[in-house]
Amino acid sequence: MDPASLDGLVPAHLHPRTRRIVLRDFAVPVDIGFHDFEVGNPQRVSVTVEVWLDEAAFASEDKVAVAWDYDFLRTEILALVAGRRFNLQEVLAREIYTLVAARAGVMGLRIAISKPDVYPDCAAVGVELSSF
Repeated sequence: MDPASLDGLVPAHLHPRTRRIVLRDFAVPVDIGFHDFEVGNPQRVSVTVEVWLDEAAFASEDKVAVAWDYDFLRTEILALVAGRRFNLQEVLAREIYTLVAARAGVMGLRIAISKPDVYPDCAAVGVELSSF
């Protein structure tokens, strides 16, 4: 069925209220931590980014030219941590948050980062920032 033939058939209460782009559990090697054994030994950090977009920033056509560039999330996070060290996850989370929040069309944002290899009896330890 041609999607255009369905125009006007979706009731107003079913129109999308939010639009979200998600990068989930992106494994990034980061020189992070303040303990002597952590300094200079990159650790695996899991990064999840959820970006709520305004309607104009969320593609309404099947064309790359109108899409929000979510490849940016991976490449800019990798560039942020390259050749750099962090003592605290909180600082890394803030820097990722600021990087994404400054982009056009962002209406809401959640950044969660965690270190999955810290404790043998925990899945991960981490921090989260969100706009809500």
